[in-house]
Parts: sequence; structure tokens; C-alpha cells
Amino acid sequence: MTIIAHVKFSISNYFKNMSDLNKHFQPKNFSDKVALSFTKFLRLLADTFFKKRYGHRAVVLETVAAVPGMVAGMLLHLKSLRKIEDDKGWIKTLLDEAENERMHLMTFVHIAKPTAIERFIIMIAQFIFILTYAIIYLVSQRTAHRIVGYFEEEAVISYTEYLNELEAGTIPDQPAPEIAINYWNLPLHSTLKDVVRVIRDDEAGHRDVNHQFADLINLKKSKKNVVTKDKIKEEKTEEILN
Repeated sequence: MTIIAHVKFSISNYFKNMSDLNKHFQPKNFSDKVALSFTKFLRLLADTFFKKRYGHRAVVLETVAAVPGMVAGMLLHLKSLRKIEDDKGWIKTLLDEAENERMHLMTFVHIAKPTAIERFIIMIAQFIFILTYAIIYLVSQRTAHRIVGYFEEEAVISYTEYLNELEAGTIPDQPAPEIAINYWNLPLHSTLKDVVRVIRDDEAGHRDVNHQFADLINLKKSKKNVVTKDKIKEEKTEEILN
């Protein structure tokens, strides 16, 4: 590969990656609009309270972000036991997501060193969100996964803003904590910028998975509605013939 070709390839990959990071799922129905509105409301609260204190924002938000995967995984686990049916791999995926988000939190605890007040806010936020998300998941799994998808979209935006501040020097860079180096297998000389990049990539992955889960549930419901309508037509046809 020539130098020019390599540069073109690199630029192409850069814009492809940026395109992936900037992905947004357009709401298609009432459930999606509710999920997006709920997310925007929470984003407004976070922006108002934390402003550009990205490290402290991450501590509080990651403790909330670790909740959906665990709650959904637990509820699906119980459903699988109750109905004696396979979960199609959803439980492991959701629990892995929860563990990944927990490691994000552990990383930022080392970086931001939350105050006693912020630790109290974490406890309150986690308690409220566990109950809220469990109720939402029991009422509508599709809406619950769409909410997480939109949460992760906002997380990608926040980490991109954080990275921009680090690269501009507005926020001083610092060595990556040991827990992050070990978890993501980063080079020993890695810095906070490297940590923010890998966490942002994680969030983009969670975004795509949860939007796909919501789409699958929506597709399943659509097929079920079609089958129901066809059955009603058949019954009406039989009544007419008889």
C-alpha cells in the first residue's frame, strides 16, 4: 500500500468510526418517543448539575448505567426458569453489559475521587433507578431497551465532549489508573484519553445491542399481530361459509 493510499484508508476509517459514534436511532412509534423524551429529561438534569465536570458526571451516570443490564438479566433469568425456555443468549449479554458498566464506574472512582455528597447521590440515584427500570421492563421490554439505547447515545456524546476537552488541554490529562490498564489490556503508558476512548467504544456497542434488542421485540410483536389478524380473517371466512 502506498503512503497516499494508506492516508486515504486512514481518513476513510476515521470518518467511518465517527459515523458509527454519531449514530442515532430515529423514533418510529410512541414507545420510542417516550424512551427518547425520558432520556433527554435525564440528560438535562445531568447537564444542569454537573455541567463540564465530566469525571464526576461519569461516576454518577455509570452507577446508573450498570443497573439496566443487571435488572433485565435477572428478570429474563426468572422468566426463563418460569417458562422453562431458552433465553437465546440475552441473559449473558445483559449481565456482561452490567459488568462492563460497573468497571467504567470503578475506573472513574479512581479518577474523579467522588465526594461524600456525590456518593450519597449515587446511592439515591441507584435506588430510584433500580425500581423505575424494573417497572418499565415489566411493563414494556421494548421501551426499556430503547431507553438504554438512547442512554448510550448520550453517553457517547458526553465521552466525545470529555475527550475533546482533554485533547484541547482544557482538562489536564493524567496516567490511566491501573484498574483500567488491567481490564482493557492497555499499554502501561496509557493516559486518561486512552481510557475515555475505550469506554466510549464500549458505550457505542451497548447502544447498538439495546437498539437491536428493542427492534427484535418490535419485530416479534409485529409478526404476532399479523398472525392474529390472519386468524381472525380465517374465522370470519369460516363463519360466512357456514
